[in-house]
Amino acid sequence: MKQLVALALGLFFTASAAMAQKYIIIDTRYIFDKMPEYKQVQTAVSNTAATWQKEIDLKQEVLDKAYDEYDSQQSMLSADARRKKEDDLFKKERELRDLQKKRFGFEGDLFKKRQELMNPLQEKVNRAVQKLVIEKGYDLVLDKSEGKSIIFADPKLDKSDEVLKLLSVK
Repeated sequence: MKQLVALALGLFFTASAAMAQKYIIIDTRYIFDKMPEYKQVQTAVSNTAATWQKEIDLKQEVLDKAYDEYDSQQSMLSADARRKKEDDLFKKERELRDLQKKRFGFEGDLFKKRQELMNPLQEKVNRAVQKLVIEKGYDLVLDKSEGKSIIFADPKLDKSDEVLKLLSVK
């Protein structure tokens, strides 16, 4: 009986080892940081953001001056003129906040610009990873760049440098 149990356990562990999946870990952030094209994308995104921020800053200055002007003239204005001026100021302030949200908000213009410029790089890395997976017969690829789901990974499993070689990046 003991021999039968030992044989069954031995077969179970042998079958488990034979069916084990081959997996690797990559770090896309590390890969992107090594790519010259990524630095160009970052520069383009930063320049666009700076241009849009200057536009918003100028509009904020105009709005601040309008508020200062209103404060200095408020006592001399009639109730109707004051209300009209306040409505105009609130409208301009709302337009400025809408512009900020449109440019820098969640899924705003900056997010879309970054995505548009990063798509070709992401596809290039994905193709290299696919090539590596096919060549080496891996079953699973994990990305540790986000770091939320991988607590520890043996450095031997990290194949980011192999992906960089396939991308011809040093």
